[in-house]
Amino acid sequence: MKMTPKYIRAQENMKPGKITADGFLGDDDRNIVDIIAADEEEFQFLGLDFVEVAKLMRKLMKEGLKGLGEPIRFEKWEIRVDEARGFLACPFQDGIFRKRVAVVRNVNNNSELMYSELSIHLLAAHHFLQGKGARFRLEPAIIKAVLYE
Repeated sequence: MKMTPKYIRAQENMKPGKITADGFLGDDDRNIVDIIAADEEEFQFLGLDFVEVAKLMRKLMKEGLKGLGEPIRFEKWEIRVDEARGFLACPFQDGIFRKRVAVVRNVNNNSELMYSELSIHLLAAHHFLQGKGARFRLEPAIIKAVLYE
């Protein structure tokens, strides 16, 4: 992949202060095309599928909403979903998403994953897991540990 105008615009929108105070890139100095390519490679190595991961993350967030901000137990996970007022725009300019955050802990191995509605969209639609060091970075190995172990 190369840095097309779409990716250049999205990367500009990911900088701190554009959509969120901290941005989406953390301390990662790679361009988003390289970040996406590396994460796609790691997903493949780990046997993960972007569509299936996003589907399960949505399901867990939906279950967690039943707790009204308190942790609930669903199958092998403890889930807490918090919601703030407002919405966040996708840096790729293809949607807006509620400020809703899920913290999912696998009770079997104590691994934990934090993600937002926007995180799910970025993963499913763009294969973008955010840059290393970003607050909402979705590490593929942690995704596997939390969701599938």
